[in-house]
Amino acid sequence: MTTTSDRSDAHLAHGLRPRHLTMMGLGSAIGAGLFLGSGQAIGTAGPAVLISYAIAGAVVVLVMRMLAEMASAMPSSGSFSVYAEAALGRWAGFLLGWLYWFMLIMVLGVEVTGVAEIVTGWWPAVPQWAVAALVVAVLGGINLVGVKQFGEAEFWFALIKVAAIVAFLAVGVLIVVGVIPVSGSVLGHWADHGGFAPAGVAGIAAGLLAVAFAFGGIEIVAIAAAEARDPRDAVARATRTILWRILFFYVGSVAIIVALVPWDDPDALASPFVSVLQLAGFDWAARLMEVVVALALLSAFNANVYGTSRMLFSLGQRDDAPAVVTRVSRREVPWVSVLVSVFFGVVAVLLNWLLPETLLSILLNAVGSALFVVWLLVTIAQLRLRPRLEAEAARTGEPMRLRMWGFPGLSWVVLAALVGLAALMLSDDAARAQLTATGGLVLVILAVYAVVRAVRRTRTPAAG
Repeated sequence: MTTTSDRSDAHLAHGLRPRHLTMMGLGSAIGAGLFLGSGQAIGTAGPAVLISYAIAGAVVVLVMRMLAEMASAMPSSGSFSVYAEAALGRWAGFLLGWLYWFMLIMVLGVEVTGVAEIVTGWWPAVPQWAVAALVVAVLGGINLVGVKQFGEAEFWFALIKVAAIVAFLAVGVLIVVGVIPVSGSVLGHWADHGGFAPAGVAGIAAGLLAVAFAFGGIEIVAIAAAEARDPRDAVARATRTILWRILFFYVGSVAIIVALVPWDDPDALASPFVSVLQLAGFDWAARLMEVVVALALLSAFNANVYGTSRMLFSLGQRDDAPAVVTRVSRREVPWVSVLVSVFFGVVAVLLNWLLPETLLSILLNAVGSALFVVWLLVTIAQLRLRPRLEAEAARTGEPMRLRMWGFPGLSWVVLAALVGLAALMLSDDAARAQLTATGGLVLVILAVYAVVRAVRRTRTPAAG
């Protein structure tokens, strides 16, 4: 099947190896959301948040399997934007491309601000703007040097985060089995504080909303696959190895926390990983986790600069962004797209520092559930494209490298689950605000698409 993806990445380098993709996928999904955000989810649902994580994780694993199926057949730096266009039309590709770009740009601002706040907490004499400028300059420079250098940087960032999670799991297990003695009963607080599910099914549902988007970031594997040495094989190998590991890391970490930390202790849940390590007698745990969180934010910023630049490059190749963003350097890096993304990342940093809280909240809410729109259209695109991919495989005699399990039944189950998640979001005030803001952003992007399309129609006859 010939698509725009067959030509859109012709000038990009192919310097990423399977180990880069594997660690990028692991590292991108393991971030500050796990290290800090898990406490909020636990406080909402209690120990039953494990069910919330398992459900959300299963949905994300299935969505990623669908995305990997399409990426292994049609590797493209535009990833789900390209697949949505092939399945649903130009409007869908335009929408997902720009929605994802905008989402990551806003996230860049949050990440840089977070790193600056942590570092200035260590050294108050250093101004936040100087830390932010250094982060942007160094990581933006890494993205400009070459994709191999980006891959290596992200590999080591991710390795540190994965090592931190493994070490945490090891310490937690040693506490649970009694090798590291602690005062009091390990699981005794469950019965004293409402049992396993103190808030019942409603709490599990609320916890599901709190964790649903915690797994975001893994989709960068499908974007990066286009620059792997063997794109079709690389994405298949990477996704096979990372999906279940991520689910294990998330559920395993949260299981340790709920086994050792009372779910209704807000002070302990403010930084749950620190609380567990301090329980083991590691008084330096707070500073250690600050370092890990800072590295997690740096890793995410590095990966998101890459993701935004490649998506912008793909939009330019499909005439949905100015042609200038498709320029590549001698190292085959889309340098204009990188600089544009870095520039708007700096703008997002300034928004974080300068905008009134209410306006900033609206902008952040607009990206809060943008990933939900991506997942929804990925699922619909896979349902539409799978028959075409199978027909193409039969025509060429080259079998598909990766297939979605239980197609089409399981794909329809995922679609129903996502619709159910949307209904659940509408029942929660905070989630409803996010979904409403995201809906407004979607309408704005579609309106821009309509205007662009109308302008092109008027110009085409004139050109003839």
